Order: sequence, then C-alpha cells, then structure tokens
Amino acid sequence: MAVDFETEIKQLRTTMASVREVTDLERLGAQIAELEEQASAPDLWDDVENAQKVTSAMSRAKAEHDKVTGMDSRIDDLEALVELGREEEDAETLEEAEKELASLRKAVEQLEVRTLLNGEYDIREAVVTIRSGAGGVDAADFAEMLMRMYLRWAERHDYPTAVLDTSYAEEAGLKSATFEVKVPYAFGTLAVEAGTHRLVRISPFDNQGRRQTSFAAVEVVPLIESTDTIDIPEADLKVDVFRSSGPGGQSVNTTDSAVRMTHIPTGTVVSMQNEKSQIQNRAAALRVLQSRLLLLKKQEQDAARKEMAGDIKASWGDQMRSYVLHPYQMVKDLRTHHEVGSTSAVLDGDIDDFIDAGIRWKRSADREQD
Repeated sequence: MAVDFETEIKQLRTTMASVREVTDLERLGAQIAELEEQASAPDLWDDVENAQKVTSAMSRAKAEHDKVTGMDSRIDDLEALVELGREEEDAETLEEAEKELASLRKAVEQLEVRTLLNGEYDIREAVVTIRSGAGGVDAADFAEMLMRMYLRWAERHDYPTAVLDTSYAEEAGLKSATFEVKVPYAFGTLAVEAGTHRLVRISPFDNQGRRQTSFAAVEVVPLIESTDTIDIPEADLKVDVFRSSGPGGQSVNTTDSAVRMTHIPTGTVVSMQNEKSQIQNRAAALRVLQSRLLLLKKQEQDAARKEMAGDIKASWGDQMRSYVLHPYQMVKDLRTHHEVGSTSAVLDGDIDDFIDAGIRWKRSADREQD
C-alpha cells in the first residue's frame, strides 16, 4: 500500500506546531542569550559550582532549541526528498523517504510527549528513591538492578545525576537508594515510574535453581526549590547521626557523618550518607524531606479535590510493571499494556517507550477525572 506522504507530513507539521507553542522558542532563545552572557563573564569560574550550573543549563537549553528547530528542517528535507523521488520516478529514493518518515514519526512523538508535561511540578528536577520489597535477597538485588536501569537511562540522555544515599543489603543488592536527576522536567518525566515493580526469574541465590518473584518500590518526588514554602519547625524533626557503611555493613567513614532525619508528624524518614560531612548530609536530607512533604501536600490537596468531585477511584495500582526473565522474556507495563521482549535492553536503560506510554496514559486518566 502506497504511503500517503502529504497526509503524513501535514500531521507532522501540525504536531510540531503544538510542540513549538509549548516549548516557546522565543522564551528559550532569550534564556540562551542570558546564559551565554553569564558564561562569558571573566570571573565565571571563580565560583566553580555556579559556573557548572550555568554551562550545563546553557548546554541543555541549546540542545532543546536545536531539537525543535532541527525537527522542522528534517520535515522540510523529507518533503523535498519525496518530490525528488516522484519527479525522477525513483523507487529507491521513495523507499529512503519512507524510512525517514518512520524515523521522524517516532522522534516527533517523543517531542510531543513534552507538551503533556504541564503539571504543577513537572518542570522540576527529580529525587528518586528505590526500596527493596518482598522477596529477600532477590528483592535487594532487583532494587540494585532498577537503580542501574535508571542511572543508565539518565546517562543515555546525558542527564546529570547525584547519588544521595545507598543502604546496602547484607548478602547482595540494596535495601534502598536515593538519587537526584538534575535536569528540568525530570520529575514530570519520571513520575510515571513511581509504583511497585515485580521481577520473575530463576534466582541466582537459590542453590536449587527455583523461580523467584520479588518486588521493589520506586518513589519519585519533585526537588524542592528556594521559592517553595515548606517550613519544618525544629520541634517536628528528630535527627540521628551514625557512621556511614558500605556493602556488607563495612564502615566507609571513621566519623559519625551520616544523618537520619525523621519528620515526626508524618513519620517520613530520610537517610543521607554519601556526602563527606555531617553538615552536607544534613542539608541533603532536609532538601529531600522537604521535597517529599511538598508532594505529600499536593497529594492531600488532590485527594480532597477528588473527594469533593465524588471521584474516589484509584488511578494507580500496587503493581505497575512486571519484568519476566523466566520462563520467557518480557517486560510489561500493567497500566499502559506496553510490552517488549528485550528484557536486557530495558534493564540497561532503554525505557523511553515505557515512559512515553506512561505519560500519555496518566494525562488521559487525569482528563477523565477532571
């Protein structure tokens, strides 16, 4: 069946018009100009931390601008390629145009997903916490597999990350780990990864080679900003200090620099041990605690709004994705029904299609509830 290039190209242009509107290229261009001015200051590198922030923000803004404008150029080039193929009646050129159309469709769809990230905190950086659940040592190993999966995903996109805390299990894997993904829209992008993940495989820790099902929980919260009003009275905090530990419980620090912070009214607990000093760990713990309380506050407001609207159905199930390594290979999201057979690719960070499907699913569910 012949490809209707005119209709396909028209649809791509319509979608890109929405992408440009949301991206606001004029605002983005002004932001780039401002960052370039800051980056050209002769004393920029007197403050290394600020210099890195400025240059990273400039690089990301330019990449986002080029991604949108570059897509428009690719659509123009595709249109020219189709015209050339038809004028020359060249089947090979038209076949090349079909391949480029398929590639463009996927690229534009991924850009379109950004237009759906319009929640209150979607633009924020993200704090991700992974905890092992039921399943013993397999669950701890699974938590470490998920940690690697998300860090590899961030690495694929050149997103900077910072590991804030790692609590190692005794035999293998992690009891829990917390890390930041330090790019705009990280929260909106990764929020759909929150929930319970399930792993089914032949346990490498079972000498009888039996199949084991294990679970791990993923929590994603928006990073707190200085403009947020989350005041925590000192009386509501309990702060404990202890010695940092590495794999197998071994001490990695000879001083009591690790910090465990408990918010007494909600029972929320945050531990930090990856910074060098107790002061740095305390600051990081407070930042993550504020981020969690910020999201908790929003969830309470959303729950109250839904209750007033008479809508009390749950939108997130306890188990949102299954990773099956035996007796067959499959990763399936139980909300969106998106599934793939290449489990090794997914666990190596190839999760963009799952994230995109999740964002579309969540926005559709939100519209139904409004």
